Amino acid sequence: MAEAENIVNRMYSNDTFSKWLGITLDKVDVGFAQISMIVNGDMLNGFGIAHGGITYSLADSAFAFASNSQGRHAVSIETSISHTKTVKEGDQLTAVAKEDNLSNRLGIYTITVTNQDNDVVALFKGTVFRKDTLWSESARPEQNRNTPSND
Repeated sequence: MAEAENIVNRMYSNDTFSKWLGITLDKVDVGFAQISMIVNGDMLNGFGIAHGGITYSLADSAFAFASNSQGRHAVSIETSISHTKTVKEGDQLTAVAKEDNLSNRLGIYTITVTNQDNDVVALFKGTVFRKDTLWSESARPEQNRNTPSND
């Protein structure tokens, strides 16, 4: 678990987007991440509710942290999300990413996003490509090999 936390903390320290969203790391383990954030007024769409990209971004960050906690650089190759409930300004969102399947090259994760009332507001599923590069050996993520073209 300590190595998983070290990897995720290293990722988060360079993740300006997650910091900009106000995401906090709540819990990390191998193949698991729980993160949270509060929806603010700048995140609302023309209907006065949170833009769908907000829950997507929160889930995507949890996905990245959980999949990379295994120790190898992992990059997203497919994701989908279902928005199940309206998200409003002031809502406290929590994303929990869990590993469903792991092989040498692929990892599949399910991320559930809930609000402060524990209502499910989004369900996200993602698949990662697992590179050969180990977090323990890499100086910078951009030095990787075996990167799919969409990285």
